[in-house]
Amino acid sequence: MAKVLIACEFSGVVRDAFAAHGWNAWSCDLLPTESPGRHYVCDARKAIENQKWDLLIAHPPCTRLCNSGVRWLHERDLWDDMRAAAELFNTFLAAPIPHVAVENPVMHGHARKIIGRGPDFTIQPWQFGHGEIKRTCFWTKNLPKLTPTSIVDGREPKVHFASPGKDRWKKRSVTLHGIADAMAKQWGDFICRKMARHPDVFLTTP
Repeated sequence: MAKVLIACEFSGVVRDAFAAHGWNAWSCDLLPTESPGRHYVCDARKAIENQKWDLLIAHPPCTRLCNSGVRWLHERDLWDDMRAAAELFNTFLAAPIPHVAVENPVMHGHARKIIGRGPDFTIQPWQFGHGEIKRTCFWTKNLPKLTPTSIVDGREPKVHFASPGKDRWKKRSVTLHGIADAMAKQWGDFICRKMARHPDVFLTTP
């Protein structure tokens, strides 16, 4: 059975989508999972080191990397925090796992300089059945671009206009179900086909 780690996910949305497609799916975060399922409460780097995985999907914190927050780097002297966030991002991207996807919003130039390259592709929720606008970028290794599954009208920036509150960041970080299902179906099928043809290149056993 193919094995996937969803790093920096407390919601369980992506993990559960892969589990529904027959994967041995685990999530990992410093917070407990909000949906019952296989979940590690720890630094995701430890889960990567201690287990073998066929696929890593990582959602590292974006607060210091995203273009919308670049003004605070100078005003609040957050450069060290930004560099640490970029290094974590690069750790996920360079993980010794056959297939990797690292997700973040649009980045500012300082972060992109450390990471060394821009994203491989970007998507919008309205391409996957959700009437929302939130450009999401993916840096990948050995994975195809996600193909839109259901283009819808009624597009609005719901996340951008979300009400302030202590849980606002949680709502902004949760992957939408349409995108999670597309990951599980498209990337899951892609990897399983490769596994059937070349089982020797995978770390885990079918």
